[in-house]
Amino acid sequence: MKKFLVIGNPIEHSLSPKLHNFWFKKNNINANYDKKKIDKSEIQEVILEIKNNKLNGINVTVPFKSDVIPFLDALSEESQITQSVNTIYMHNKKILGHNTDIKGFELSLRETRFNLKNKIIFLLGAGGVVPSMIYALEKLGVAKIVVSNRTKQKALRLKKNFPNISVVDWGDQPEFDMIVNATSLGLSKEDDIGLNLKDINKEKFFYDVIYNPKETNFLKAGKSLGCQVSNGKMMFIYQAFEAFKLWHNVKPEINEDLKNYLDS
Repeated sequence: MKKFLVIGNPIEHSLSPKLHNFWFKKNNINANYDKKKIDKSEIQEVILEIKNNKLNGINVTVPFKSDVIPFLDALSEESQITQSVNTIYMHNKKILGHNTDIKGFELSLRETRFNLKNKIIFLLGAGGVVPSMIYALEKLGVAKIVVSNRTKQKALRLKKNFPNISVVDWGDQPEFDMIVNATSLGLSKEDDIGLNLKDINKEKFFYDVIYNPKETNFLKAGKSLGCQVSNGKMMFIYQAFEAFKLWHNVKPEINEDLKNYLDS
């Protein structure tokens, strides 16, 4: 039986095992997918399990998407540019790091039908999926990307790979057409990003990377203003779809049954 794993910290909220095991069953693949909370010091040990044939693939979530890179033999072009890895597997006898978050974000945006052309995007956060989002948004032809992070230095480091982005202090609120919460603020019901929303019109689009819970306080605020809102559920499904294709050479089905199953 093949074995797969998602690593992160926190990891309790992850629906990756539920999704991948559902697809294994549907496609008659003899495999199991689990989740494991680890510390940074354990990364090398876990990745070595691929080299030792104890694991067939690893997904990586917050906060280790860049921390895993020193322990890999090679990176895909997307991971090289974003310095972010969310999918690891053995390819040509080398442990390869790949980034399926880019495609996941892009495909989820297409589903929203929000016209991104020449729009201003305000990104909250600088770690995890943010480099992947910037990569995808630049490809989709947005006019401007503004990033804000609680630790400003971390946001400024993104300019090394993405020189065209602007960085503002945490708490500053520039003009925007779409605002993205790419922080972990929202995993807890008490979390509040602390935005000043009084002058925001209903033409704006609120997007939250968090998919569990389904509706964060950030999305509730957007909805109360009459704005279009979307959580990260479809991004999560599409990035998993891309990883599944890489690992098994199979395109799993994405339908209402699957979406309802993940919500149950």
